[in-house]
This record gives sequence, structure tokens and C-alpha cells, in this order.
Amino acid sequence: MSDKKKKAVALRFDKEKESAPRVIAKGEGEVAKNIIKIAKEHELPIQKNEDLVEMLSKVELDAQIPENLYKAVAEVFVFLYNSARK
Repeated sequence: MSDKKKKAVALRFDKEKESAPRVIAKGEGEVAKNIIKIAKEHELPIQKNEDLVEMLSKVELDAQIPENLYKAVAEVFVFLYNSARK
């Protein structure tokens, strides 16, 4: 995959304030590379899932994810939880 087609989406979830995760950053090419770079700098877990990124990239910035993506995003959070435990 070329850098121009590389995409990234960052999510945030505050279970005390929100009912679903929000898209807080998204982009492709250089923007995607910067999102990944910042995540690595902050030692945030990164999961590669091109299909999910494609779907999440259609969600507006700062919008909660739609219900039809809850299951897929829940799987990402399980990955994050397990990564944090290691």
C-alpha cells in the first residue's frame, strides 16, 4: 500500500461521559502517518484493520461511532485492553 493510500483513524472513549467512542482524528497519506507517529510517541496501542479504518473514516470528526460499528470497535477495545495488560 502506498503512503498516499494509507489511512488512520483515532478513537477516544470516556465511558463516564459518552455512550460510544468518538472519532477524534482521521486522515490519509501524511496525515495518517502523523496520527500513527503521535500514537507511537504516546505509547498508545495501534491495531491495523483496513476494513474498519475505511468504515470509521466516513464518520464525521468528533462524532460518536454509529451503532452498526459497535461490535467491530468493541473488538478493538478488547485488543487494547489485552495490550495494556501485557
